[in-house]
Amino acid sequence: MTALMPALAIIGSGPAGYTAAIYAARANLAPVLFTGRQAGGQLTTTTEVENFPGFPEGIMGPELMSRFEQQAARFGTVIRQGCEILSVAKTAEGFALKINDLYQGSETVETFQAVIIATGASARYLGLPGEAEFLDGTGKKTGLTACATCDGAFYKNVEVAVVGGGDTACEEASFLTKFASKVHLLHRRTELRASKVMASRTLANPKISPIWNVTLGGYQCDAKGKLEGVTLVDTVTGAQRPLAVKGVFMAIGHTPNTAFLAGTGVKTDKDGYIDVEHGCHTNVEGLFAAGDVRDHHYRQAISAAGMGCMAALEAERWLAARA
Repeated sequence: MTALMPALAIIGSGPAGYTAAIYAARANLAPVLFTGRQAGGQLTTTTEVENFPGFPEGIMGPELMSRFEQQAARFGTVIRQGCEILSVAKTAEGFALKINDLYQGSETVETFQAVIIATGASARYLGLPGEAEFLDGTGKKTGLTACATCDGAFYKNVEVAVVGGGDTACEEASFLTKFASKVHLLHRRTELRASKVMASRTLANPKISPIWNVTLGGYQCDAKGKLEGVTLVDTVTGAQRPLAVKGVFMAIGHTPNTAFLAGTGVKTDKDGYIDVEHGCHTNVEGLFAAGDVRDHHYRQAISAAGMGCMAALEAERWLAARA
């Protein structure tokens, strides 16, 4: 390998990507981090984060990610804003990344010795009118989220709704009963898709009220932008009716951001999440994976950050063994 070739590319700018960058930069690997279209990842679409260690008073999601970025830059990470990776190809020298610069409107190909994939996963929403204003990270509208573990504590003693019918929806609904006065479980069919044990346990919970054959038709907010209700649409008759809730938790799945890896030979599970051989090593030598792009279970900022640390340490050792 040529000595002039950059050692490490990090694809993704969430907690996993930036933590990997901090460790890699401190190891003098001069990492190059590509932010993608949504710099900062999913945390930039949240408001207050109360469960990230070190911030006892909580911190806004966008500010937390800004601090991650500043720390990575402080140690020498080259941060390529607005650059998304269109494809990754294994070459004799390393990995050729096809880069789309959204600001310049140009495409280039650059080669790196090793790559850390930290592109995360995107929560699925319904695409209803006004939904984007809940997710833009400004706090203009509040009350819609896809993470009960992250935001459940903000909904104490109020009624909330969970949209979905699988194991995740049941887990979210059960977790929310620790805080909410009542949890409406909204499902478009007449029975849950969750495992029988999970479904039985969920339906037996007195604080969970299932509403069958419905989907959401819209959100209603008060003058301050706080959610105060939703419109339910009957999937059989099309009839609409209101439901007063203070929060809606979307649990209709996540999509791992791995489409750009097509053709690399990287192993994924049936849902597209990257499989790892051990630690953060994928089945492709020199390619590592960290964060939600490989984790469909925990999906927390702190667990993603931990994996980012692991990936950077493993990449450093892998590169050192080949120096």
